[in-house]
Amino acid sequence: MSRVRRAASAFLASSAVFAAALMAVPSTAYAQAEDESPGVAALDTFRNPSRDRPVLTNRFFTKTERFEVTPYFGYVPNNPFATRYIGGLQVGYHFNEQFSALGQVYYSPDLGEGDLKGLTRALVQIARTGPNSSNFQQPLDKVTLAASFAASWAPIYGKINLLGETVVSFDLYGIAGLGMISKVDYFATFDEAGVGNDFVALQDNGNEVKLTPTIGLGTNFFVNRLMAIKLDGRFNFYIDNQPQYDPEVPVNEQRLYNVFVASVGVSFFFPTVQRRVFDF
Repeated sequence: MSRVRRAASAFLASSAVFAAALMAVPSTAYAQAEDESPGVAALDTFRNPSRDRPVLTNRFFTKTERFEVTPYFGYVPNNPFATRYIGGLQVGYHFNEQFSALGQVYYSPDLGEGDLKGLTRALVQIARTGPNSSNFQQPLDKVTLAASFAASWAPIYGKINLLGETVVSFDLYGIAGLGMISKVDYFATFDEAGVGNDFVALQDNGNEVKLTPTIGLGTNFFVNRLMAIKLDGRFNFYIDNQPQYDPEVPVNEQRLYNVFVASVGVSFFFPTVQRRVFDF
């Protein structure tokens, strides 16, 4: 019986050692696979998420070290006396995803009396019936050419889910810079020889060039890795003389003016970038 007991004890001891070895094998294999298998690494990251990761990752569109060329069209809504449409071109370079430098130029055609608003005609007509009708003139100006150089900062990047079907990436940016505008100064007066609604005559008072500090806000909606839709609004400030309504009374005081330009354009980025490979 002692031999049987010793054999049984030896068998049980061997079984315990073998079972312990089997239990140690998966842990060792997992430790080796953790360095080799991306699936295991992803599982570990999911179970132990880092609190230092940004809220939005995996950018669909990258701007770093790329050029941007944007043809655009716009409108000046705060000129009460003349309708001003513009067409222009902007060129920029992105140092990284947030900071870039850009320059732009735009042109606005001058159509003479053809682009005057109804307010100008109403003021001239009303003043005609007043006691000083012979001396009244309505000052106005038309910006025909402008250029600016600015720095851009885009601190906000986001994604929009459109109706649960498409995700559109976008960013919001602000700009600040310095530019110039070339404007033609006019006086609108009553034309005695006018017929019908053509009773307003424009007297050209010369061309002026003004330096303009520029600030603005805008957004890009990224269509693909090459193209984006750009919405932009910019304020251009300059100092000029106050309005002179009577040609016989000179005005020497000055005040601050603003030309606000709202525009929409299509941006093209180059060089092109390869399709992003996501690293989960």
